[in-house]
Amino acid sequence: VVAVFTGKANCPYYAKAELLADYLQANLPDFRVHKITQHPDKWEQWLHDICEMNGWEHRQSPIIWRELLDRGGKGLLLGGVNDFLEYAQRYYGITSMMLNEEILSIAEENLQVHIEIEKEEEEIKSLIKPLQIWITSASSPICYQLIPLLANGEVFGMSTEISIHLLDADQFKDVLCGIVMEAEDMAFPLLRSISEHTEIDEAFIQADIIIVLDDVLLNREVQSLESYIREVSEICQVYAPLIEKNAKSGVRVISSGKTFVNLKAMMIITYGQSIKPENVIAVATSWESAAKAVLARKLNMNVAGVKDVIVWGNITGSNYIDLSHAKLYGYDCAIWGPADFSHPLLNMIYDSEWIHSEFLSTQSSLSSRVSHCVAILPAHAAATVLRCWYHGSPPGEIVSVGVLTKGQFCVPEGIVFSMPVRFQNGNWDVVTELEINEMTQEVLGCLAHELIQEKLVALKEIEELHPYEADKITS
Repeated sequence: VVAVFTGKANCPYYAKAELLADYLQANLPDFRVHKITQHPDKWEQWLHDICEMNGWEHRQSPIIWRELLDRGGKGLLLGGVNDFLEYAQRYYGITSMMLNEEILSIAEENLQVHIEIEKEEEEIKSLIKPLQIWITSASSPICYQLIPLLANGEVFGMSTEISIHLLDADQFKDVLCGIVMEAEDMAFPLLRSISEHTEIDEAFIQADIIIVLDDVLLNREVQSLESYIREVSEICQVYAPLIEKNAKSGVRVISSGKTFVNLKAMMIITYGQSIKPENVIAVATSWESAAKAVLARKLNMNVAGVKDVIVWGNITGSNYIDLSHAKLYGYDCAIWGPADFSHPLLNMIYDSEWIHSEFLSTQSSLSSRVSHCVAILPAHAAATVLRCWYHGSPPGEIVSVGVLTKGQFCVPEGIVFSMPVRFQNGNWDVVTELEINEMTQEVLGCLAHELIQEKLVALKEIEELHPYEADKITS
């Protein structure tokens, strides 16, 4: 028998039942006791919840039940202290002989022990510092889809707690409060806390990770490209000093969203000169995963077998999907091999016209799918990059992200350019050993030119609006 005893920590009736149960456990080989005390302030709600869950009727402390470990199912309610005394007398011929003064003293001692244990647990919990994650433009649908991915343990690990901070303008406060309420109600075990913020001065306090989701609504008939670049630049000009001031020195910044992800990362590095450039990356995984899905459908195979598709260039602008290094694992064809055997993808797609006319064209279904995605795809992309950053990319596999260039692949230095990397031990390295043919090299040069022009326009706007800041940055 396993008997569960629970009651208010300062309840004398609980103390009386507890002492008798201890005696039975010490003298009967098959009698086991499990004790649960509750603080008096929390007792009523806890009792209501446990009775509702089990379909019991009980209104006072203590409540005692038997766990039917050998049969499964819910416990068998015994009742309160009088019911337990009667049970002990009937089955074991034992009753309690404790005096009231002794029971009251034990009840008081129980309360003190309970408070001390709670305090110790809170202190231990406070030592487990959760990752502080800040998400900007948090009213966006991407954030709504991203929160469960971050909080379920698959990104940072099942032993890492997180605290999420949602940042947006005051006009979106009600939306943020609704998101906070939903996330709290989902009771993620690793989500220590989630909060909304509309005061910009509070932004990024003690941040370990910052996910920048700010987007601009593109309509070239209404505004020029230069005005959009100015808008993005001004957002980053606000964020970067706050990151330097409030975030942790090793903060990792993820630029995501649907517009200007390279430029956002570039401007945060430009304005935040104490932010480590290697800790700011732009997410290209939306294009990578969507391309793999299109190729898998074309080849009638599982998308998990398509590896090493590379996204070059301006992620949300002009980019190039490179299949020259892509491999297929587990592809059903005439040649078979062990699990680690792969086929070059281009050798398996005999319709080269399809690649150039449908897959790689600017009007392709791939381009349309990515540009019209609402939230799930970019949220999954950001979560995938964070998981690789913290736990490493799959062995031997390539991940495409936008990083600050240092002359790799003959791409000019000083722009954020999407290229292949591998994550390992919390860091990333560009996969510089890849061979690039002349055609790809020419394409990379054109893509770099577009990003250089974006950067020049942004710096020109800084110079016109804030000449002193421009002098600091260019120096």
